[in-house]
Amino acid sequence: MTIQPTGVIHDIGYRHYEGERLGRGHVVAALTRHSLRGVFGLGRTAKAKIMPFLLAMIMLLPAVVSIAIMALVKQQGLQYHDYATIMQPVLAIFLAAQAPYLVAPDLRFQVLPLYLSRPVTVLDYLGAKLAAMTSAMFLVLATPLTLLFIGELLVDLPGPPHTTDYVASMVSAAVLAVLLASLGLALASFTPRRGLGVASVIAFYLFASTVSLVFYGAFESMGQDDTAKWAMLINPFFLVDAVQVSLFGTPPSNGTGYPPGPWACLIVIGVIAAALSGLVLRYRKATSS
Repeated sequence: MTIQPTGVIHDIGYRHYEGERLGRGHVVAALTRHSLRGVFGLGRTAKAKIMPFLLAMIMLLPAVVSIAIMALVKQQGLQYHDYATIMQPVLAIFLAAQAPYLVAPDLRFQVLPLYLSRPVTVLDYLGAKLAAMTSAMFLVLATPLTLLFIGELLVDLPGPPHTTDYVASMVSAAVLAVLLASLGLALASFTPRRGLGVASVIAFYLFASTVSLVFYGAFESMGQDDTAKWAMLINPFFLVDAVQVSLFGTPPSNGTGYPPGPWACLIVIGVIAAALSGLVLRYRKATSS
């Protein structure tokens, strides 16, 4: 009895991959680069580039004006430690506009299983997104600070350059970038719609800044100045400014000061941990459904 074959293997011309297998680290790095480029609209349509580059240019304007003033009057212009708090609406809009781009499309079109089918975990994916958003926020804030410092050196003001203040502002910019990126991604991840993600981040910023001012005014009117200082920490920008004051002794940007001690540093760590925990839980739920 002759057994007939039940199947036939056809050679259709596919070639086996014989190159080096780079592993998880290179996958995460590639995802980080791709996400960071996307935040600034690189590799996307011209329309996608308008908002990030427009906001980045607006962030540069105070530095350019301050350099011009320093060149004319030979005096220190805008203070480094005030830059982030002065420009906080622009930073908040940048975060609200770009954070949903990093998380909403993958959730909406349910492509997470494609990422996770490779040797990439949920933590790898979120780490790449967080690194991209943090890098973008840091670049947007650090670039005008660096331009301001270079301008100060070129103008050659009387006395030594404010190198310590510049370094303190850069450290504060890094802390602020991590905090805002964590909050922005966590808020935007709870909806697959980019429009709702933008609205949620803007609403959170408006709520935090308004509540901070309302409580500060209420406590100050009752003569409770020490309690009023705690109310300023509700605003993420003043919270990071309080960290800068605590670590480097810079003047407070709010003009009144913050609670003494390491409380601001501990609150920042707690908020970042809470935001990242919520982000991880959201994605684990999304990947299991």
